[in-house]
Amino acid sequence: MARIARRTLFRLAGGTALAMPALHTGHAQARKLVFGGSVPLSGGAAETGLNVNNGYATAVKFINEQGGVDIAGTRYQLELKLFDDASDPSRATTLIQRLIDDRVDFFLGSFGSNIVLPTAAITERAEKPMVQAGGGSDQIFTQGYRYVFGMYPRATRQFQSTVAFFKSLTPQPKTFSVIATNDAFSKTFAAGIVKDCTAGGFQLIENYLLPEQISDTSSVLSSVRSKTPDMLLCAMHDQNSLLVARQMIATGTNVGLLFQGLGPQLTSYREALGRYANGIFYPTYWDRRSTWKDPFFGSPTKFAEYYAKNFTRPLAYHCAAGAACIITYVKAMQAARSIDPVKVRDALAATDLETLYGRIKFTPEGDGDAVVMGPSVGQVLKGQGEVVYPAGAKTADLLWPVPDWDKKS
Repeated sequence: MARIARRTLFRLAGGTALAMPALHTGHAQARKLVFGGSVPLSGGAAETGLNVNNGYATAVKFINEQGGVDIAGTRYQLELKLFDDASDPSRATTLIQRLIDDRVDFFLGSFGSNIVLPTAAITERAEKPMVQAGGGSDQIFTQGYRYVFGMYPRATRQFQSTVAFFKSLTPQPKTFSVIATNDAFSKTFAAGIVKDCTAGGFQLIENYLLPEQISDTSSVLSSVRSKTPDMLLCAMHDQNSLLVARQMIATGTNVGLLFQGLGPQLTSYREALGRYANGIFYPTYWDRRSTWKDPFFGSPTKFAEYYAKNFTRPLAYHCAAGAACIITYVKAMQAARSIDPVKVRDALAATDLETLYGRIKFTPEGDGDAVVMGPSVGQVLKGQGEVVYPAGAKTADLLWPVPDWDKKS
């Protein structure tokens, strides 16, 4: 099977050439169903943006190879019009408006709440649905928008299951500090961490808010060493998480439990830290070994196998979430028996569906239901990401207590 590697260039008004995956299906007779959007294939968010993009592309390619989809008696092939927003919100809004002007009716989201938020405002005004796997900030879901749907609970609701995990530990941690960066997702995620941990009986020692892009955390880590919280909980994107971990290692900043919201899920992060990554905790929304059933791929394992035949890039949960966006769209269209954007929007709002990514069910505001779609807890063990909580989903026994940096192997 040919790998999705070549890219076809599309030239938009203004002469900017952008790239999207070339999808050659051989079903020229079928009608086209177009999904538009932008993703960060370059820039600061590209590490995860590429994963989201690959998830979208994998689902589209697989469905087309099965002959496309039937919606109310008409067969459609799926087509992506995804362009590189270079991790730039201004560029992304320009691209989305041009796709609206080109009469694209259905949208997929970028990665990063700072991009999803302004682009969702554009698709909302146009009354075009957006299903996305890259934005969890509360701001996206508290504007009264009706057309945007997300594959995660809003940020302030993402930590509830993790607090239950902390309470299950023996010996149990008692105190915590939080380090967050000042971006749309991270600061609201941090607010949820503080709220839920405090409600769970844990004592807040310090809450640090850093700039969106950081290069040095020595003063913060000095404070962490002096105040010695049992847990250090980090709300930031992957490149900043890696920086914090590296500087903790370099300065001998040890805590009983290090939890990082984004970063440890990525193979590149784990490889960069080597043995020092072992024992770090993180949230995870998906595992290829789970037993969910999917209407197209059949199972998470079969999705992972198909993905590996088409991409050399390591699989991450954002890939599965991206694929689930496509599946959720198609099943909503079939339920609505229509490709009218308003009818599809109403069907999306009513979705309760099992997929390779898990069960999909949205709140009335469009984010993932916190009980149904909340994260499990993962831990890096022997360089691999493993699910350690809850018991029904775990793939390995957790490492606890976690040894100090200089004692890791």
